[in-house]
Amino acid sequence: MKETINNREYEENLEKQGIKYIAGVDEVGRGPLVGPVVTACVILPLGYTLDGLTDSKKLTAKKRDMYFDIIMKDALSVSIGMKDEDIIDEVNIYEATKLAMYDAINNSKIKPEHVLIDAMKLEKLEIPSTSIIKGDLKSITISAASIIAKVTRDRMLIELDKKYPEYGFAKNAGYGTKQHIEAIEKYGIIKEHRKTFKPVSDHLNHLYKK
Repeated sequence: MKETINNREYEENLEKQGIKYIAGVDEVGRGPLVGPVVTACVILPLGYTLDGLTDSKKLTAKKRDMYFDIIMKDALSVSIGMKDEDIIDEVNIYEATKLAMYDAINNSKIKPEHVLIDAMKLEKLEIPSTSIIKGDLKSITISAASIIAKVTRDRMLIELDKKYPEYGFAKNAGYGTKQHIEAIEKYGIIKEHRKTFKPVSDHLNHLYKK
């Protein structure tokens, strides 16, 4: 039998301590060659459950959109943080992700009493927090943040695709697919490309050497 993960264990433990506002924080977009890294901070009502909600990567786009609408309606607070390609190139993707997470938390209309974070540690956060490996599977609040971040970023890439259809952003979400890399070789890079990421940096180096 497949083991069922209790995705409310962390929330239940905090609720038993009298903590009311538990935030889940997750990111999307660390690996793509183009666009921002997007983070979300979500606070759900006490005892909240939602059947089938899990890591956004394990769901279809249609299901992500469905859960996105439900979470936006039901959540006590939903906030976004993002850092664009310029910041990513300046400080590196890991640091940019942390900065975006701080922004998402600071943008919350309700101040969290405890923050559950997927994998990463936010050393400068002044709110108590727990970093959870595979948190988007183990915590419903992080799962909700995962959905919000993923859908938000995917919709941005769909808009970018309308402007630059050659790169296939609507399908590849900015990742380095064969179509995307071939388009870089044929059409060059756009402003939204991350200049420090291979093969974007390789393309630039090749141009400089000409």
